[in-house]
Amino acid sequence: MTALLDVILPVFIVIGAGYLAVWRGLFADSAVDGLMRFTQGFAIPCLLFRAIAEIDLGAEFSVPMLLAFYLGATSGFIFGLFGARALGRTWEDSVAIGFCGLFSNSVLLGLPIAERAFGTDALRFNYAIIAVHAPFCYLLGVTVMEMVRARGEPMAGLPRKVVSAMFHNALVIGIALGFIVNLTGMPIPRVIGDALDLIIRAALPAALFGLGGILYRYKPEGDVRIIGMICAASLVLHPAIGYGVSLLFGLSVDQLRAVVLTAAMAPGVNTYIFASIYGTAQRSAASGVLIGTAVSLLSIWLWLIVLP
Repeated sequence: MTALLDVILPVFIVIGAGYLAVWRGLFADSAVDGLMRFTQGFAIPCLLFRAIAEIDLGAEFSVPMLLAFYLGATSGFIFGLFGARALGRTWEDSVAIGFCGLFSNSVLLGLPIAERAFGTDALRFNYAIIAVHAPFCYLLGVTVMEMVRARGEPMAGLPRKVVSAMFHNALVIGIALGFIVNLTGMPIPRVIGDALDLIIRAALPAALFGLGGILYRYKPEGDVRIIGMICAASLVLHPAIGYGVSLLFGLSVDQLRAVVLTAAMAPGVNTYIFASIYGTAQRSAASGVLIGTAVSLLSIWLWLIVLP
């Protein structure tokens, strides 16, 4: 109960405040778009840039740890893809639903909850996972979607479409720039670093408040079986496989926590954005984000009990 009150509830209270503010008309729905544009397009990319630029790549980037997380993520994608197809959805719908089981809310929910649960120092492994999260998920999701949409057509343009989709994403750009600074040893001027810190301090609180406003738009509609499958893939299957593979590989306690807690997050808002880009399964993705976020209040608590 202490973990629930001290770690999880403060994060969800901020989300709830954003939801309530938009619901009661205290914060304009149009203002939510601007807030999320700032956090997703500027503040969070700055946070990821700074974190990747300063991370010790040799110490934090563990191949077994990344395998543990991304084997779970890929399993969630495959489960959602073929599960939706078995329930009669089109291939395009099925890819978008699979993406919901693939892309966990690793930043907006994962970072603040991990920080409150295990401290700021433990986040170095979360950042290592997040560094390849958006690139990996978009690479897999966009590739499979474009292959499905191009059934029977030449695939020559596929690499260009995948690269274009990835590098129009601000998170990917921030991560890529962070790697460039890290690998070249390029120093960040103090005045630039101080300016980045100002923006970074606003990133997560503003994003959580904006997430609440975004969630108000989503109505829990659609096939209950699909929504249940999305929740099962993201809240149960992904962290369970991550937990099992982490134990198999003998990961450290901090690495195990980073893998499982990041994997246990609800589907991220990017899953709805992905569905919207392709104009498919939008209602299912939106409902998966809304209901998955609500259910994760309990499931994250249970995973915190399981973790050492």
